[in-house]
Amino acid sequence: MPKRTLTLVIAIVVLSTLLVACGGTDTADGGSGGDAKRGEELYKQTVIGSQAAPGCITCHSLEAGKVLIGPPHAGLATKAETAVPGMPAEDYLRESIIEPDAHLVDGFSAGIMYQNYAKDLKESEINDLLAFLLTLK
Repeated sequence: MPKRTLTLVIAIVVLSTLLVACGGTDTADGGSGGDAKRGEELYKQTVIGSQAAPGCITCHSLEAGKVLIGPPHAGLATKAETAVPGMPAEDYLRESIIEPDAHLVDGFSAGIMYQNYAKDLKESEINDLLAFLLTLK
């Protein structure tokens, strides 16, 4: 193999490895770096996190129009895309988890959602939840 071809092959291998290591591959996580399947499992648990916080499913329905305590999450990813002009859906949803009163949905009051998910959940758990929430089109 000519030296130039070998150099090109090595460069491609190195770049490919860097892309994978840096998350540069196309994933189904919507960019959150999380795992949507794990996020769905976490979402459906009645308690989550280090302090046994209420799980998402205890307050949010996945059925359109069905209100439990908080707003339903049916179509949440689509709604999040335009909820705050100029803010990507992932950023809106992340902020809604870690700062629950940052974006209040009409008809719902501040202080209702559990306020300590940012402390009680690992970053990987938040990313997994985000990956799942971003599938709710």
